[in-house]
Amino acid sequence: MKASLAMPIIVSVSIFLFAVESKTLDPYKVLGVDRSASQREIQKAFHKLSLQHHPDKNKNKGAQEKFAEINNAYDILSDEEKRKNYDLYGDEKGSSGFDPGNSGQHGGYTYFTSGGPGQSGFTFRPGDWQNMGGQGGSKSFSFSFGGPSSQSSFGFGLDDIFSNFFGGDRGGSHFGGFGGSGRSQYGGAGSTPKSITPVNSLVYQKEISDKGITWLLLSYKSTSRGMQYYESVIGEVAVSLKGALKVGSVNCDTETSFCKELGIHPHRTPRLLVYSYKSSESGTLVEYNNDLDAKNLKSFCQDHLPKFSKRVNLDHFDFASETVGVLPKVMLLSTKRDTPVIWRVLSGLYHKSFVFYDAEVHDVSDPMVRRLGVDALPAIVGWLSNGEKHNLKTGISVKDLESAIQDLSALLDKFEKMNEKAATAKSKKDGTKPDDGKIPLLTPYNFGDICGQETPVCIIGAFRSSKARDNLEHILRMVSQKSLSRRRDVAFGSRDSVSYALLDAAKQQSFLAALDKSGFKSVDQLLVAYKSRKGKFATLQSGLTTEEAEKFISSVLNGDVQFTKIRQKPTLK
Repeated sequence: MKASLAMPIIVSVSIFLFAVESKTLDPYKVLGVDRSASQREIQKAFHKLSLQHHPDKNKNKGAQEKFAEINNAYDILSDEEKRKNYDLYGDEKGSSGFDPGNSGQHGGYTYFTSGGPGQSGFTFRPGDWQNMGGQGGSKSFSFSFGGPSSQSSFGFGLDDIFSNFFGGDRGGSHFGGFGGSGRSQYGGAGSTPKSITPVNSLVYQKEISDKGITWLLLSYKSTSRGMQYYESVIGEVAVSLKGALKVGSVNCDTETSFCKELGIHPHRTPRLLVYSYKSSESGTLVEYNNDLDAKNLKSFCQDHLPKFSKRVNLDHFDFASETVGVLPKVMLLSTKRDTPVIWRVLSGLYHKSFVFYDAEVHDVSDPMVRRLGVDALPAIVGWLSNGEKHNLKTGISVKDLESAIQDLSALLDKFEKMNEKAATAKSKKDGTKPDDGKIPLLTPYNFGDICGQETPVCIIGAFRSSKARDNLEHILRMVSQKSLSRRRDVAFGSRDSVSYALLDAAKQQSFLAALDKSGFKSVDQLLVAYKSRKGKFATLQSGLTTEEAEKFISSVLNGDVQFTKIRQKPTLK
């Protein structure tokens, strides 16, 4: 019994030691591919050779060593950074094997796995959160032990190896169906993983479309082949990017018209699509057409995360002009050469509330960092709309992606409220409305000043998408400059008889529901003329152009529009 238990350990250790020694072998020759080979060609060669030489199937002398060589070669060539280093230096580590992030420090990574369930061992520096994601920042690892519990060999990045920080079960394998007992933690055939949200047209409009967060969507039919494998791979990606990515599935048997509308009807196999923010502020569906494995799919999803943060050079950043405006600004200072995943996710969730920047700095001794008063990295610096600077957090340390996003979201929420209070206080001091000359966004803090009982008519542009917001803001800015909307109301002295504001209807649905039972849920944008004192309202839902809006507001001021009594007093949350 002891001998049988010892054998897998001996095999495992021998493979690991040989893998270390075999680093000097030419990975291209090991896999039998040209130096110009594509990732698809490399992956095919790896799969073919790993199956041929796997110790479980090949008992010939030297199979174990060959298998280790194959794993090591794929580890190098499947990682673009390692491959580039190998091509340049003959060593996948290049000039710096761990890309530590801070000069003179190690990255805090130690990885080794012992072969027993639940006995994997590694260390990770929680404070080095900047190394999560971003091109050139991934550390990859490819290793497989013989034995019935190991079904395959994959080259996962360290972000995947640390999947227990992203909600994985510490006992046994963290990779679902690719290790441990051999059963996927996402369920058997015919079951739907709990992490995958069923999506229909209503869920799509309410939770996915232009909401600032990336979604991975699976479209399928009851006859689709390979569903269990698809769900397993999707589950692994969902765990490794928990907090940054949401996952949903569309049953095209029951949602036929919805699938047709989006053009996502599957054929023999399911289809994978990502709701992407890579190319524009408005999200679009992009199909994944690469080989189906967790490493490639995760990389694809990360590439399509929001990119609303502007990369800046502090030496050339114009603090005087860039930090004053309608929206407050926030800037991340880190040693990361690419925008970290956490900051990209936050820039999507809050792109309507903040202007995002990020900058690469070497250390706190940098003159520009000292000028900002930052004493530890990573750090977040914020500016209110009036240009007032605040160091929101320095020396940021987090334990995982999901909790980091939650903690920093709370930080941004607090700063947003601070900005609203500052704007309201300034308006009261100056005797003007907040953001005078601008079109403010309604909040609980400014609603009374903008649309309260002292304002005869409040024109509200309600939007549900960023495109609708841009259109309404342009219209209201143009119309607000017209003389027709600047007529004085004698009863209120010099106060304008009309004020203008924007309303995020997606976040403030209860406001519109207080006016009308329907809540205008089917409308992406509309103008609301609201009379707070009289408790009445009127709307313009079609033909939302500057000309039509001008006619509507003129009719409102001239008493030519029929108003309807509100259901209850609207409030903001």
